[in-house]
Amino acid sequence: MTDVDVVLRALSAPARREILSLIWDRDLPAGEIAAAFALTPATISEHLAVLRAAGLVEMTPVGTSRRYRARQEALAGLYGALETDTKWEAATDIPERLLARTLTAGAVVASVEVGVDQQTAFTAFVDPAIYSRWLGAPVTIRDGRFAATMEWGTEVRGHYELVVPPSLIVMSWDFEDGNVPVPGQPRTGYLRVFAAGRRRAQVEVHQLVESAEQAEFMEAAWGMVLGRFKRGVVAASKPSARVAPRPPRAKRSDASRRQKAV
Repeated sequence: MTDVDVVLRALSAPARREILSLIWDRDLPAGEIAAAFALTPATISEHLAVLRAAGLVEMTPVGTSRRYRARQEALAGLYGALETDTKWEAATDIPERLLARTLTAGAVVASVEVGVDQQTAFTAFVDPAIYSRWLGAPVTIRDGRFAATMEWGTEVRGHYELVVPPSLIVMSWDFEDGNVPVPGQPRTGYLRVFAAGRRRAQVEVHQLVESAEQAEFMEAAWGMVLGRFKRGVVAASKPSARVAPRPPRAKRSDASRRQKAV
């Protein structure tokens, strides 16, 4: 078995990719890693052993404990091989994207004005319960790390690098269809919240991109997110609100597939 085969096998388990994300830029003891997962310490130890054997994690003894950190260089060159064919295809049948203005100017810029005040709008991006209600998909936020699974199967994972209430969130994030994204190649976005009058706020996202293909995708993606935000934030911000999650569906509609085939 080649080294690449060993790495790919180690990355095949979502839990191991989550562990790599957790220790990507910091070293943590095994106990703290285990505490971040709904898995037994023995299972986490097994995952760490597989990651070490593949050369993806290094272990450093510190007194009586062992600390683990990802070896970022070990994943160099794998990203292109691991990305799916549909990663940069925008999901279809998302009418909310039409509610937001989007443009590309060195970065993709998306913005909406909503009928809540600045603090309420900001809270809707840092409170996972409110976030889940207006997005229509389950969102978790823990120690600055966020995750969501869209109804067509795309897994989104990231980290709030900087949070300045009630006006700024700097985030690094990545995504994959049906899998936890491999860490190490995050996309950087800047979310700003401005007061726009009495009980109104404007939300603006600046998403850095590296190619025209990424720009086209990000225009659709952030248009969808801010469109859902505009449509749902007022109701979602009420504690009594109950918003049903969106039912699972394919990423692309049958009509879209036929059009692409032509």
